[in-house]
Amino acid sequence: MQSKLAHTRKELPQGALAIFFSAPAVLIIAATILAPFCIAVFLSLHNWNLKRPGRERFIGLENYIDWLTDSDFWEPLRTTFTFAILAVALIVLLSLLISLLLNEKFPGRGILRALLLVPWAIPSVVNALLWKWLLNPQYGLVNAVFFELGIITEYQNVLGSMPSVMIWLVIAYSWIHIPLATLLLLSGLQTIPGDIYESAIVDGANIWQRFRFITLPLLRPMLSIVIIFEMIFALKVFDIIFVLTAGGPADATNVLGWTIYTETFRKLDFGAGSSIAMLLGAITLALAILFYVILEKGAER
Repeated sequence: MQSKLAHTRKELPQGALAIFFSAPAVLIIAATILAPFCIAVFLSLHNWNLKRPGRERFIGLENYIDWLTDSDFWEPLRTTFTFAILAVALIVLLSLLISLLLNEKFPGRGILRALLLVPWAIPSVVNALLWKWLLNPQYGLVNAVFFELGIITEYQNVLGSMPSVMIWLVIAYSWIHIPLATLLLLSGLQTIPGDIYESAIVDGANIWQRFRFITLPLLRPMLSIVIIFEMIFALKVFDIIFVLTAGGPADATNVLGWTIYTETFRKLDFGAGSSIAMLLGAITLALAILFYVILEKGAER
């Protein structure tokens, strides 16, 4: 078998050999990513509603035009951006603080690093169910703690009104995303040479000056990656909305991910749902490129 493989390597040119070994990965990517994407694009260009079988027809960009001129698209888009900005800001801030702490040497640091992985290991739907129990207006632990501390005089339905529902959604979402962002930032911090800090201390730089002029500039590439990835994740949020609020109360948490779900799997309008998914994908890609350009320009200054 080994001799046959060696003989094949000698016969095939370098380019053909690379294609031969990468073919399985390419096929997997095509089956799991490219094929569904092409199907979604195809559906977005058609009037394809399973409630009206046999009436499927090509309508071009009509689905896109209808959504871009409809408040049912712009309101969820505004809610999506509100959620994403708040969530990314909280994740980046807390992750940066935690990573700075875990980068220091102190007893029990290894245990804290291990415990950091616990929220990340929990499936997102399980995380949402956990927070649904914690925020329950009748027996939730959050209400119980606030009541015992005297912050509230009676149990509150924090998921029943704005702005509390948005605040707690951001907290519940961030809790499971902070570990990954922290690990990425921690890996970036550990690449910064320690002698740079030692030289700065000798020159009289205080802790804020060391953070501002050493840590932050050298951490900028990893920080850029964290911001871009977390923004992408936040813009396509769905599972925690599905479990905790179902887009409510009164569409206050109706993000684009929830709109895609309702159009596609409740109204069975696959054409409309696919067109919103394509619009969300285009917006996410444009923002990722914009953030990358802005952060790269900032790094060059």
